[in-house]
Amino acid sequence: MVKAVVGANWGDEGKGKITDMLAQDADVVVRFQGGANAGHTIKNDYGKFALHTLPSGVFSQNTVNVIGSGVALDVTKFFNEVKDITSKGVPMPKIMISDRCQIVMPYHVLFDQYEEERLGKAAFGSTKSGIAPFYSDKFAKIGFQVNELFDDELIKSKLEKALIQKNCLLEHLYHKPLLSVDELFDTLVKYREMLEPYVGDTASFIEQALKDGKTVLMEGQLGTLKDTDHGIYPMVTSSNTIASYSAVSAGIPPYEIKQIITVVKAYSSAVGGGAFVSEIFGDEADELRNRGGDGGEFGATTGRPRRVGWFDCVASKYGCRIQGTTDVAFTVLDVLGYLDEIPVCTAYEVDGKETTEFPVTRLLEKAKPVLKTLPGWKCDIRGIRNYEDLPENCKKYIEFAEQQIGYPITMVSNGPAREDIIYRKSSLKK
Repeated sequence: MVKAVVGANWGDEGKGKITDMLAQDADVVVRFQGGANAGHTIKNDYGKFALHTLPSGVFSQNTVNVIGSGVALDVTKFFNEVKDITSKGVPMPKIMISDRCQIVMPYHVLFDQYEEERLGKAAFGSTKSGIAPFYSDKFAKIGFQVNELFDDELIKSKLEKALIQKNCLLEHLYHKPLLSVDELFDTLVKYREMLEPYVGDTASFIEQALKDGKTVLMEGQLGTLKDTDHGIYPMVTSSNTIASYSAVSAGIPPYEIKQIITVVKAYSSAVGGGAFVSEIFGDEADELRNRGGDGGEFGATTGRPRRVGWFDCVASKYGCRIQGTTDVAFTVLDVLGYLDEIPVCTAYEVDGKETTEFPVTRLLEKAKPVLKTLPGWKCDIRGIRNYEDLPENCKKYIEFAEQQIGYPITMVSNGPAREDIIYRKSSLKK
């Protein structure tokens, strides 16, 4: 059986915890897109971790962790992550890297930095991890697949061709030092030596796992609104963040995905630029940001303060629909316990008209939030394990959100730890 864990919104919804929790019963966990440009924060018996490329199954000794073909693999950062977790007492995880996966080249990171610098105030707010240049090269067919590292003549030839373009840009657009074929070749040889024990035909491995009745968990990065096609373009990431793409990256038919757990935050947050209708500012935002998550709302990769806002029913309903949601995991609900009243964005006003449908970006930029205020519960709900034991106003908040988005909330996270989870039966029909 294949399950997918994905985000409904801008990312930072708490997918790491949900994946970590579900990975305990998974035989294979597949990271299916993105790179080291975003992180999953996980808190478990080993401690607190921010994973960027490693699948969240690395804490389970019975799980094989797969890097799918759709991932932007930064080799150095990947192995630094492995060293980091093992140095903190985590046993060496089982890892398999797709031989069709492509690697982030050193110049991808440079070009990401140079382009943001060139754009100035019009910059995209990139994490400068090389992601956009990586995917640009992948689709321009000048990227480097992992399997190609095992052919010296091939990589030399590809480097020579690629650097004609790259050095032209460096010299005439960015006015930066030129790249050397020999230096990059030496780097790729080092990458080959590091990767060799882990590389394989992951699509065939996953196919066999499914034939053997194993459970496969697909892990996404970021959320629907950062998807290249369905997000708030152009302020999106450079890969597809939706569950359907996980089948592409894993090399399996889409009908194999039986459960899609979409993680939805009980309020909203985002890193980087782009339309954010329910965003709040000033002291109100600072208090929510500082109380949020486990240690505050700050990016797991960059450390940047996240933008925060109230729960957005319009964006969350859209995000769940695009993901093909079967179950919603509603996270960080405990954070809202300090509020007397909790505003919720139930609709947008665009050009004087109200809508509950998520619009394209040019209209989204004009949208104003239509807010409804719900009573708060004014207490700490961490430690509660049964849904019926939650305060009445807390249950009403969950049930209101569920009715608004139209997808069943079957899991409620009320704390950062793996055990801080409440399972409930939805009032909606699946």
